[in-house]
Amino acid sequence: MAEQSRDRSGAGDPMRTLALLWRVPAASVRGPKQRSSVDAVVTAAIEIADAKGIGALTMRAVATKLGLTPMATYTYVPGKAELVDLMLDAVYQEISRADLTDLPWRDRVATIAAENRAMLVRHPWVAYLPTTRPPLGPGVAAKYEHELRAFDGLGLGDLEMDAAVTYVVGFVTSVARIAIDTERAAADSAISDGQWWERAAPLLAQFFDAERYPLAARIGAVAGQAHDSAYSADDAYEFGLARVLDGLADLVENR
Repeated sequence: MAEQSRDRSGAGDPMRTLALLWRVPAASVRGPKQRSSVDAVVTAAIEIADAKGIGALTMRAVATKLGLTPMATYTYVPGKAELVDLMLDAVYQEISRADLTDLPWRDRVATIAAENRAMLVRHPWVAYLPTTRPPLGPGVAAKYEHELRAFDGLGLGDLEMDAAVTYVVGFVTSVARIAIDTERAAADSAISDGQWWERAAPLLAQFFDAERYPLAARIGAVAGQAHDSAYSADDAYEFGLARVLDGLADLVENR
């Protein structure tokens, strides 16, 4: 069976995907005892993606990890497209969900942001996986329900609550991508951002005209010294989250 590259959610057969997501029992058939399970296939696939990225994920790689033949793996999951949905839903199910009941609304929103950020640190490949057609499994349902509770009771309309969740999660994902890219650049080059800039500084000084770009020169130097890099994911997250909360406050507190 040819391997297809469909690294986005919702790319597989919806009926087969939904049956697998909700673990609908297959019709019983006679045959040899199965050596593995859908859960084992999904776990192996997540481990591969966590270690090597979603691009390294193939049904053959999963089969090898489980000690199966590729054809045997297809008896559990019909293809990579469906497997990606199962992986995403499993990752969403494992997210630690704090009790939001008695928290002020800002703390509730900050909590769901932190939970998403922690998930993306554990599973960086999720940050690059298009999810505009999400797998409607129990993990997605539980995650969405929990995130909506951060905005429940604030006087927002249903569409506003949905948009607010998208706004917060989108912010977290965008910052996570830059953090992941920064780490990958350091790993690929075998030097830190600070070391990279130290090497580039002498050559840059010959060509960069500080008088022509005074703001870039002054502020870039201050930021570089503060972060030992051109960018700090932690600072960007804290600054951005505060602005996200301030923006939502205009909507929430005027109701």
